[in-house]
Amino acid sequence: MATKDNIPTVTETDKSDEIALERLGYQQVLHRSYSLFENFSTSFAALYFVGGVRVTFTTGIAAGGPLAYWTSYIVTCVFTFITAAVIAEVCSAAPTAGSIYLWAAEAGGRRYGRLFGFIVAWWSTTAWTTFCASNTQSAVNYMLSELSVFNVDFPTDTNNVKFRAVQWICTEVLLGLAAWMNFASPRVFRWVFWLSTGAVFLDFILNLIWLPVGASDTYGLRTAHEAFMTTYNGTGAPDGWNWCLSYLATAGILIGFDASGHVAEETKNATLNAAKGIFWSTVVSGVFGFAAVILFLFTSPPIDVLFSYDAPQPFVPLYAAVLGRGGHIVMNVLSVVALWLNTAIAITAASRLVFAVSRDGVLPLSNWVSRVSETGQPRNAVIVVWVVSAVITCTILPSGVAFTSLVSAAGVPSAAAYGLICLGRLTLTRNEKLEAKWSLGKWSKPFQFVALLWNTWVVAVLFSPYEFPVTAGTLNYAPIIMAIVTIFALVSWFVTPADAWLRQGVITPADE
Repeated sequence: MATKDNIPTVTETDKSDEIALERLGYQQVLHRSYSLFENFSTSFAALYFVGGVRVTFTTGIAAGGPLAYWTSYIVTCVFTFITAAVIAEVCSAAPTAGSIYLWAAEAGGRRYGRLFGFIVAWWSTTAWTTFCASNTQSAVNYMLSELSVFNVDFPTDTNNVKFRAVQWICTEVLLGLAAWMNFASPRVFRWVFWLSTGAVFLDFILNLIWLPVGASDTYGLRTAHEAFMTTYNGTGAPDGWNWCLSYLATAGILIGFDASGHVAEETKNATLNAAKGIFWSTVVSGVFGFAAVILFLFTSPPIDVLFSYDAPQPFVPLYAAVLGRGGHIVMNVLSVVALWLNTAIAITAASRLVFAVSRDGVLPLSNWVSRVSETGQPRNAVIVVWVVSAVITCTILPSGVAFTSLVSAAGVPSAAAYGLICLGRLTLTRNEKLEAKWSLGKWSKPFQFVALLWNTWVVAVLFSPYEFPVTAGTLNYAPIIMAIVTIFALVSWFVTPADAWLRQGVITPADE
């Protein structure tokens, strides 16, 4: 039954979602109660543009200075928006839980579909579990930076094992609380999406209001030349590559928009709403993120002062200098809460990916991992994500460069997966038309080509060391992590029978 305006009722929409899912080879077992807003919020919270800019700000300044940072950010926005549009179109054609590895499998076609599916399943699982760990660590860095502000007699150098031990304990506690939030019913957890989105915008608004006033009353605002035209080399790399390393900061801010695809099976009218969630969360985050970059460039102290702050998160002493102890505590608490909510939603996205892979019978204990609760939630998959993220967090203990490596390890697999999907669509399945309601039409192939080149570049930058000359203490472990994960993917693809995974009738071996 339809309304007089010929708009489908909720019942009809739900039915069409189930039919679309059955066509892809699955039955509806997850709750389907999220609207476009919750789907949008999944990626919007995962991107958290204000927090992303703050976490990578000093890295961006060190790599080329303000001129490189803001210009690289504009380039990043343009090409990331194109990539998001490509992924959104693919999602519209196949809106299932943990979609990204299925999109890769279909892009690989009959001959390479299973191989692509295994590789991206491993890459994406690594990306999201690693992101949950590194994002929680970022929240803890805000907390522990107060030690410097209040002159507490305790080391704040990340090279000090005592500091890293406290950092690890706090990270594990916050990670466990974020995982626990995912056991709430969908009706309750919906508030997490609202609170997270609200916290992101409140964070941005308070910065927009307080920082210019506080900076002008203390060390003064930067001039237009200082904010826009200054260059700097804080990495020790050759000047050309030092500039290129600015993309380490800018690209990392806008990676992770596939989160909306992972909750597609829980979203009403998913063939449209999941695609819209992917694309518009990226655009909104990118535009507001650019405003945040410009704001921070004008209101941050001179570069030598910025790098003199002895704290894991330099923005904490910066806020203390600009806003005073009272105002900076408000901003710090808001930052920690927003990052914690961000982690809770990231665990949601990651658990749906783990659930989907288990549903296809790949992981050990797949029957248990893919089990769904009475409320239609994959709670066992949440436990798996929490345990794996907790183990990854232990890398804080032995290495002083664990944080930067974790950031890259979280971004590299996602960028590589986006690129691999584009590569498959351009070569192996170029003649197969995507049946997508949210379609790019004639722009589909050109956008796929551009996205392939862009994500190849992003992977190259994220693989690079951040400090030169390279030593054991400054080595970027992201390429090593990526190689190990890819080896595991190839081994699991080789030992898993062809009739055990993927969806039979959709992806089949080439000789059948």
